[in-house]
Amino acid sequence: MAKITFMGAGSTVFAKNILGDSMLTPALHDAQIALYDIDGTRLKESKLMLENLNRNVNKGRAKITAYCGAKNRLAALKGANYVVNAIQVGGYEPSTVIDFEIPKNYGLRQTIADTIGIGGIFRALRTIPVMFDFARDMEKVCPDAWMLNYTNPMPTISTAMLRGTNINYVGLCHSVQVCAKGLLEGLGMAEKVKNLQWKIAGINHMAWLLEITDGGKDLYPEIKKLAKAKLDAARKKNGKKHGDMIRHYMMQNFGYYITESSEHCAEYHPYFIKKLYPELVEEFNVPLDEYPRRCVNQINNWKKQAGEIVHNKKLTHERGHEYGSYIMEAIETDVPFRIGGNVLNTGLITNLPRNMAVEVACLVDRNGVQGCYVGDLPEQLAALNRTNINTHLLTVEALLTGKKEHIYHAAMLDPHTRSELSIDDTRKLCDDLIKAHGKMLPKFK
Repeated sequence: MAKITFMGAGSTVFAKNILGDSMLTPALHDAQIALYDIDGTRLKESKLMLENLNRNVNKGRAKITAYCGAKNRLAALKGANYVVNAIQVGGYEPSTVIDFEIPKNYGLRQTIADTIGIGGIFRALRTIPVMFDFARDMEKVCPDAWMLNYTNPMPTISTAMLRGTNINYVGLCHSVQVCAKGLLEGLGMAEKVKNLQWKIAGINHMAWLLEITDGGKDLYPEIKKLAKAKLDAARKKNGKKHGDMIRHYMMQNFGYYITESSEHCAEYHPYFIKKLYPELVEEFNVPLDEYPRRCVNQINNWKKQAGEIVHNKKLTHERGHEYGSYIMEAIETDVPFRIGGNVLNTGLITNLPRNMAVEVACLVDRNGVQGCYVGDLPEQLAALNRTNINTHLLTVEALLTGKKEHIYHAAMLDPHTRSELSIDDTRKLCDDLIKAHGKMLPKFK
């Protein structure tokens, strides 16, 4: 009987996706499910939702318990086989507001700010110390458990957890398994492809679709032809904009499609959000302040959504594409399964740093999660990855050493920040953000 502990269980919709999938997995039918959160109200809502789901799709076989607050964290983790992590430290207010509004004072605009950029750096600085606490607890009460992490910034967190703790860890992001199919659907090619195969590798949110074939036939020539025509039309003055313009443009210029969405990509590079060229925001359909907008909409819609999910006695679920339940099933049954996971680069991608987490195909079985060898990425892709890796590594260095100077280094090397701000303003911005975060950050010397 497996025990699954879900950290950040107040994320009701995501808890439904991962734990609902688990309830529909035969090897996990009778799992013990421990829910943990610091928000008692949201925790109760998730427990009620999962109890309804357990009765309706799992004959009530799972045992569900809830634990609220730091004093109950060890009890939630004790004896766990799997720890699913989906926390957001600081929430929308105050943290996300701080991440967006203070940089605006310096003329620095962002779209999502959850992976890199100045917002991604500070999300990492406030999140990783909490996850280190989780890891220390796991080392005490469930040392053999696997942490399945869904919290961003994935590249920085994964690197820190794999280098700074002794737990079993894999970072997971759903952009990998939907990448190839989504590309084909956006170009009207999906129905024609009968035997889709693909290969992806890189770093999280900047992994590359290295191969895409239909029964061995390379699909890239047709993809690039259709994508260019669609992009050229969209870039015209009255052209019909679409949500994949930046990814198509990057593919046109660097040769390969990227896993993460255009709104993310816009702030990973120095090319699109420019005070000097403000017209690019409209031309490439860049949604500035997109993440705060989503947060506000989600908060406003939750009351209605809670009625549909939390209090729905007839709630049901279908197993989805998130990797979590498939990883647990493969470890429990020893039936191998392939995922895209974030693991330490132990020579898997030979032209990226070995002290960084990379996103590659991984084999999962009773031995756990094992990364698969890739070799060299095309050099232009590795070069783009390295521009982001610099900032990720220095953010981790700030946390591992406690030195504030590395926060400045991370920000000064961030591609978007350094393309817009001077060194002096970058340092001042970091100081303002450190002050605004207050006790949410560890002390740096």
